[in-house]
Amino acid sequence: MKEDIRLDTDSNRPLREVVFLRLRRAILQGELEPGERLMEIRLADQLGVSRTPVRDAIHKLVEEGLVSMVPRCGAVVARITDKDMRDVLEVRTTLEELAVSLCAERITPDGVERLKAANEEFRMTVATGELIKIAQADVAFHDIIYSITENKRLLQIINELREQIYRYRLEYIKNDSARLQLIKEHELIIRCISEGDIDNAKSAIREHIKNQMNDIASVLKSTSEKDYEG
Repeated sequence: MKEDIRLDTDSNRPLREVVFLRLRRAILQGELEPGERLMEIRLADQLGVSRTPVRDAIHKLVEEGLVSMVPRCGAVVARITDKDMRDVLEVRTTLEELAVSLCAERITPDGVERLKAANEEFRMTVATGELIKIAQADVAFHDIIYSITENKRLLQIINELREQIYRYRLEYIKNDSARLQLIKEHELIIRCISEGDIDNAKSAIREHIKNQMNDIASVLKSTSEKDYEG
């Protein structure tokens, strides 16, 4: 565990739901890593709650497939599978293609400058090597594209997938070379959008996500082979 998990204190939701959503976010954002044990007593102490809402949350996370019950070990964060990854990123590809298409139609000079500034911020963040900040800067870049579409329904659907997408984004940027490649891919996306070139913008975003998918698949395969050898 990277750091203590703290409860969101400003929520009006029932405590059981708050605990579930906090643990869910911790898994999807990488605070709780694949294979990490979820110990009820420790989590309850960190969150400042009893074990009951933690136990209930873990059961719901098992139902979602984010947590697995392992004999003689208990609850552990489920490892990322190739199938789950591809399912999420295939959906993301379709949504992103629509987003860049609409963005290319509706972009203004100010919007182009916002995208360039966001990619420059991403470049500077990459230099820090801080994974969470790099992931957040990447999210910020794509959020500008989404906002320029001015399509509320598209934003709603993307937001529903946001945390699941984030989990795979975080895995991808652990690769040093991938971070540098992302900067170049962002530049190409900006150029296509600014020129109103919808076909090439869609092609660029497809390649952008395909590279992410292939890199994560390679990591998953390598991890699986090591586990088998072990």
